[in-house]
Amino acid sequence: MSKGTINVSVDNIFPLIKKFLYSDHEIFLRELISNATDATLKLKHLANIGEAEGVEYGNPMIEVKLDKKKKQLRIIDQGIGMTKEEVEKYINEIAFSGAEEFIEKYKDKNGKDAGIIGHFGLGFYSAFMVAKKVEIITKSYKDEPAVHWTCDGSPEFTIEKADKKERGTEIILHIADDSTEFLEENRISELLVKYNKFMPIPIKFGTRTETLPKPEGAKEDDKAPTKEVDNIINNPNPAWTKQPTELEDKDYNSFYRELYPMQFEEPLFHIHLNVDYPFNLTGILYFPKMTNDMSIQKDKIQLYQNQVFVTDNVEGIVPEFLTMLRGVIDSPDIPLNVSRSYLQADGAVKKISSYITRKVADKLKSLFNNDREGFEKKWNDIKIVIEYGMLTEDKFFEKAQDFALYPTVDDKYFTFSELKEKIKDVQTDKDDNLVILYASNKEEQHSYIEAAKDKGYEVLLLDSPIVAHLLQKVESKEEKISFVRVDSDHVENLIKKDDAQISKLSDEEKETLKTFLDGFIPKEKFSVQLEALDSNANPFIITEPEFMRRMKDMQKTGGGGMFGMGGFPEMYNLIVNTNHELVSEILNTKTEKKKERLVNQALDLARLSKNLLKGEELTAFIKRSYEMIK
Repeated sequence: MSKGTINVSVDNIFPLIKKFLYSDHEIFLRELISNATDATLKLKHLANIGEAEGVEYGNPMIEVKLDKKKKQLRIIDQGIGMTKEEVEKYINEIAFSGAEEFIEKYKDKNGKDAGIIGHFGLGFYSAFMVAKKVEIITKSYKDEPAVHWTCDGSPEFTIEKADKKERGTEIILHIADDSTEFLEENRISELLVKYNKFMPIPIKFGTRTETLPKPEGAKEDDKAPTKEVDNIINNPNPAWTKQPTELEDKDYNSFYRELYPMQFEEPLFHIHLNVDYPFNLTGILYFPKMTNDMSIQKDKIQLYQNQVFVTDNVEGIVPEFLTMLRGVIDSPDIPLNVSRSYLQADGAVKKISSYITRKVADKLKSLFNNDREGFEKKWNDIKIVIEYGMLTEDKFFEKAQDFALYPTVDDKYFTFSELKEKIKDVQTDKDDNLVILYASNKEEQHSYIEAAKDKGYEVLLLDSPIVAHLLQKVESKEEKISFVRVDSDHVENLIKKDDAQISKLSDEEKETLKTFLDGFIPKEKFSVQLEALDSNANPFIITEPEFMRRMKDMQKTGGGGMFGMGGFPEMYNLIVNTNHELVSEILNTKTEKKKERLVNQALDLARLSKNLLKGEELTAFIKRSYEMIK
């Protein structure tokens, strides 16, 4: 037996490890299993290139064993193992050189690193976050004696020969008193599923009972036979590691359920990512059914590095608008901190983000081109993602012109270029501006929609929470285009033509009427406007100017330009149709009380049509209406 001191540049590395290096104690298990996987894949690579003569690779697995009584957690692999010299070099020196040297020495013919996961060395020391003593019992695939290394968390260690016959490494953690949670089977199972669910080498954690088919001739009441089998907690060959040609839709859907077992709805479609230049990246992204509530985001995209789970915070790698999707991204080229706990800012990340944006846009265009009808059916479920992308990413905005849809209240769908072509003859105003009419709620704005349709106008249905922001952006990109909501003005004024109506009232009568209405109708809520409209149009019409309403909508979802800091008052236009019989009756009524009642009734009806009549005022309106029909 020999003794020594771990060669580090500080007196005691372990407090430093615990405090600064690792963001969460639980990742120790991920690191140790990653090292075990690394050691196994190294052996596989050596066997493949003929550098491990006489060694049978076989079907190795990694085993995790828990002994609550002894307060031990063991991680056992059947990988490359280590000689005494290698233990001293890679463990005692806390060096990163181990993996780096191996990769350099055994690169394949194309210069690739054979998929080695990580650095054996520093990752191993994460064990001391939860263990008061750590043992390594290891035997190299080379014909050399096994080694037993022991350390109690100080720089002191012992190293001696071991009685281990099979190749591979066993790590024994003597769990510290402040970390007994890692002696619970459920806790270990939880960590294995979280971090190691898709590791490339099978991981065994205990056994499970498997029910076998009943033998032929068995009675109905006979119990089915069972057997104990290895409890393999991971899927070593997840869908994203395969080529798209190897997979069918059912395989993608099955993997989706594997990722998100609590999701009962099938995804709408998937995007398979697979690139090896100028960086390596694989993955599968799924479009789930979306709601208009952008804050709901339970199941996130998972980031892996060579099948090792890193995080579900993919900010920076995935453009913000795509974080509403689900799925997996795996890349060895994403820069992480030394403990693989979080992302580091890097130029490669921006390239990856751009690639994902482009890939998603290309997939959406392909779906649109190949099955437009199917794409239209899915539109309401995916539009929030696409609209958010158009709003936040200029490159995506440009690409989206080919597939972003503008649905009408009659369930027709147009691309922007198709829409312009469809409405240009009818909806171009006297100043040669193309006016695009839209509604945000078919029920609440029904009367305004019908009035517009009667004029031969197309009315879009744009009801996502960010539509105000998006329309602002489209208008800034397009010349002589404006979006106007159908209830922002009377239908005659939505698209200004040359043919103006003549008022039945004289200027003097209009002045008298205006004076009375201004004195009676609350100025803090309504701005009264007298207009000559068709005599069949309603006498009182409430509208909300497009600009003011849009600013309020934008404020609700963040933004609103220079007005974004303060609240907007509930202010509306009250358009009074001077050509309507009721307006003439109001003007000519001699009794003040009757005149006020007529105005109140007409105003309340207008408010009712706009969904503005509530509470006490609604009660008063109902009571007044009953009195009027007695």
